[in-house]
Amino acid sequence: MALKTVCVFCGSRPGARPEFLASATALGQELVRRGLTLVYGGASVGLMGAVADAVLSSGGRAVGVLPVSLQQREIGHTGLQELHLVNSMHERKALMAQRSDAFIALPGGFGTFEELFEIVTWGQLGLHQKPMGLLDVAGYYQPLLAMVRRAVDEGFIPEAQALPFAVSPSPEALLDRLQAGPTLQAAEKWLRRTEET
Repeated sequence: MALKTVCVFCGSRPGARPEFLASATALGQELVRRGLTLVYGGASVGLMGAVADAVLSSGGRAVGVLPVSLQQREIGHTGLQELHLVNSMHERKALMAQRSDAFIALPGGFGTFEELFEIVTWGQLGLHQKPMGLLDVAGYYQPLLAMVRRAVDEGFIPEAQALPFAVSPSPEALLDRLQAGPTLQAAEKWLRRTEET
């Protein structure tokens, strides 16, 4: 399936390093270069605002999804072609997933982590077969990847699903990988009962 829309999870803050904003801008520009529509959390601030601004200033299309309760805090972006106001975070994530053909996480905080792991879990359970990626700016996601490896080693994640997402510091390389197809295969049998003797 050819990608048309890419969901981007990222921080509503800019982060401490200039590389974070630069990478958000580069990703937005690369989405437009490839004719891909951005789907994201709808804010005008932080990395969220940067990636949307880059898409819009490059002549691309951006779709935002923002809970009404966060419209003031995250400052909804007024320049988007579509801004959907929803009633809850659950509705936000469901609509973003529905509208997207692939998912990318840039650096961010708890909200970004939660969105990333929920979409990975849905893939793990076979609820979608869409490619997922981490834009690993300045090694930001290396500790997370080490934690995933620890979970595999300790028997909580199947070895076959040890790397459920593509990882690259380059927007171009990451999008190349996502356009190649799914990054995770659902487990045929998720849990097995241990036989009692």
